[in-house]
Amino acid sequence: MENEPFPILPPTFSGNSRSVDVGNVFDWLRQGWATFIVNPGTWIAMMVITIVIFIGLAIVPLIGQLAAHLLTPVLAAGMLVACRKVASEETLEIADLFAGFQRNTGPLMMLGVLYMIGMLLVSLLVLALAGGGLAGGLMMGSPVGASIAVGGFLVGAMLWLALSVPIAMAIWFAPALVLFNNMPPVDALKASFNACLRNIVAFLVFGLIVMVLSFFAALPIGLGFLVLGPVLAGAIYASYRDIFAAA
Repeated sequence: MENEPFPILPPTFSGNSRSVDVGNVFDWLRQGWATFIVNPGTWIAMMVITIVIFIGLAIVPLIGQLAAHLLTPVLAAGMLVACRKVASEETLEIADLFAGFQRNTGPLMMLGVLYMIGMLLVSLLVLALAGGGLAGGLMMGSPVGASIAVGGFLVGAMLWLALSVPIAMAIWFAPALVLFNNMPPVDALKASFNACLRNIVAFLVFGLIVMVLSFFAALPIGLGFLVLGPVLAGAIYASYRDIFAAA
């Protein structure tokens, strides 16, 4: 029998997750708020930079949206690194936002590629299935045509939501699993989806709360997202620590 190499490597993280109570959602949000108030100025600066990046990408038709999907896991990883630093009582820096470009960048970019492909396929499928009714209704130029167009839009919206939710479940924890647990991108997507599925009720409650908070955050010309963004980043990090045993 060959001797084991020294030092002995730790076992590879399997991505096993656990079920939690719905009440844990409120703990995640409280921890998210606690993460923000440690250094609100730095968090707000990070959010401003993030928003500017995505607005800049949105200006470029089609390609900009695809690039936004590509960069989402990388920038999310930076926010998660910032959350971990706050949890470890380390000094938070604006440069932490770009930590994903310095650590596990390749796998994070691959996550972005898979996320981009998934959302592109969803858009194309919705366009193929519901776009015809919408376009046809508009071309009729009559009240009946308007009804058909509205129906096509509603069908497309519901279809887009139904197809996007599984993708959101797969990408939710994936950046954290790739960054902190060195999981391969595909395995991280599977583990994230399974974790969300095991805690589907908790995440439905979380999603409803986020929708309400987003409504109020949007009222003062969207300035509330400068606070809500970091709070949600902290809540996601807290949920990752709560649900994954090896986190």
